[in-house]
Amino acid sequence: MSLGLEVRDLQVRFGDFTAVHALSLSLAPGESFGLVGESGSGKSTVLRAICGLVPATARSAGMIRLRGEGELPEPGSKAFRRRVQMVFQDPYGSLHPRQTVDRMLAEPLAIHGLDRPEQRIAATLDAVGLGAGFRFRYPHQLSGGQRQRVAIARALILEPEILLLDEPTSALDASVQAEVLNLLESLRRQRALSFLMVSHDLAVVTHLCERLMVMRQGREVETLAAADLAAARVGQDYTRELMAASRGFRRDAAR
Repeated sequence: MSLGLEVRDLQVRFGDFTAVHALSLSLAPGESFGLVGESGSGKSTVLRAICGLVPATARSAGMIRLRGEGELPEPGSKAFRRRVQMVFQDPYGSLHPRQTVDRMLAEPLAIHGLDRPEQRIAATLDAVGLGAGFRFRYPHQLSGGQRQRVAIARALILEPEILLLDEPTSALDASVQAEVLNLLESLRRQRALSFLMVSHDLAVVTHLCERLMVMRQGREVETLAAADLAAARVGQDYTRELMAASRGFRRDAAR
């Protein structure tokens, strides 16, 4: 069973600077939802607030809760982190340079006390298109695309229901980007995952997401269906400007 997510009136402050202003969004079970906007619009801060990675020096407020049947874990708890995992932008910086792929995948299994680690690691590597030959390699022995597949495998190893994707392909070459996006979409269908994805690239978001929120300076500009964005059926001038600037959209389509 997949889970959904609800965020209400989220605010994140760093000293006197407010990075996110009273933001609300909902992610339906099994849905893929995108957050788009220029650099500094607060997109990644939203993901970090959801998974409890906002620095201790920041102040946050608002409500974050999972949506689904049965007893649901509290945000920030160990049980919450098992069900909500994050894939970061930089596949090299997010992997420990002195740990093998095997150790990186075994560690979360040990922390959460899951059984059959050998079988889980082998199955997860197969799921992301990496065979047993990659298991004892180090990050520096992998290409950028392979490192990001390892990062995805690390997020999947706990069998979560929700993945938070922070620009998961922006550090990759264009040809590798397509491979990783297709992998993510395939995994979502196979595992009934819910995605909350951050990107500055509207073409990527319309490929992977069903709905999206446009953000600017920590605030919502508008929320719309990805199909409406692709057809230039938007309501705000800022969204049109973003379309004109984004790779993959024709400038005349934004008029």
